[in-house]
Amino acid sequence: MKVLVCGGAGYIGSNMTAMLARGGHEPVVFDNLAKGHRSAVKDAEFVRGDLADYGLLVETLGNYGIDAVMHFAAFIEVGESVEKPLTYYRNNFCNTHNLLCAMAEAGVEKFVFSSTAAVYGMPETTPITEETSKAPINPYGESKWAVERLCHFLSETKKLRYAALRYFNAAGAGQDCTLGEDHRPESHLIPLIIQAAMGKRDAVSIFGTDYPTPDGTCVRDYIHIEDLCKAHLLALDKLDEAYELVCNLGNGKGYSVREVIETVKKVSGKDFRVIEADRRRGDPPVLTADATKAKIELGWRTDYPQLEKIIQSAWTWHDNHPDGYDSKSPRPV
Repeated sequence: MKVLVCGGAGYIGSNMTAMLARGGHEPVVFDNLAKGHRSAVKDAEFVRGDLADYGLLVETLGNYGIDAVMHFAAFIEVGESVEKPLTYYRNNFCNTHNLLCAMAEAGVEKFVFSSTAAVYGMPETTPITEETSKAPINPYGESKWAVERLCHFLSETKKLRYAALRYFNAAGAGQDCTLGEDHRPESHLIPLIIQAAMGKRDAVSIFGTDYPTPDGTCVRDYIHIEDLCKAHLLALDKLDEAYELVCNLGNGKGYSVREVIETVKKVSGKDFRVIEADRRRGDPPVLTADATKAKIELGWRTDYPQLEKIIQSAWTWHDNHPDGYDSKSPRPV
């Protein structure tokens, strides 16, 4: 298939683009480079554009003969979404609405949407299934849930076939550790700890050490980026027969903040300062996925469930790119 990868210069999008090409598909990356890196796109066709540009979207979908769209172009910072709800709704919901309208005009009906476990808010029980109540507690989660609802109603008209894949915590580096995580600023736990191990950060903080977990720190579900992308390929194939598919993507096993810190120390061979700080408001003790549905309906299996392998791949990429993608080539202006 010819697949338009929106946000294809970002962390997940660039890995997805590479996997699509390896799988015999023809990816076309559509990215405004506000968050992504042109050098992460490798050899795929590239269109520099914004999802707010309706005309360019329709033109791109038609000119490249696009068969399906994958969407990774959301803003993802929870804290920032609380400070800038208008920005998050405009980019995450309004721009996705614009994309879906362009797809309808161009006659493209297959859509794989990058959703999030944030749609569940603060679940009372774990592991979380797809039937767990949806109660987002921030604009980021709300904006993703709004897109899911829109896709649901569109699918009922039989004019859209969509998959909403709810991620837990994507991590690691893909494509033989050549495509890694380079957010500016960084907010994800594993790369933050790696920065501390590399001496690029004075210390790493643990927010809360008195949770009802085995070691008192929060437990989260981490999934290797290539396992995540593999599920998208399977979902894309599934849309030949389904109009609607919603699945959680996670390992189903959680690791505590302390476990992640100790694993980074082991993999890197580096020691660094760890600060114990107060809890952050809104952090649940445990968030883990029940990904049974993805395993049954997609035949999906994880190849890298071990935390050490996930972190080893991330460390390799950061070690080879100490200044992110700027280590190899300058970020385009």
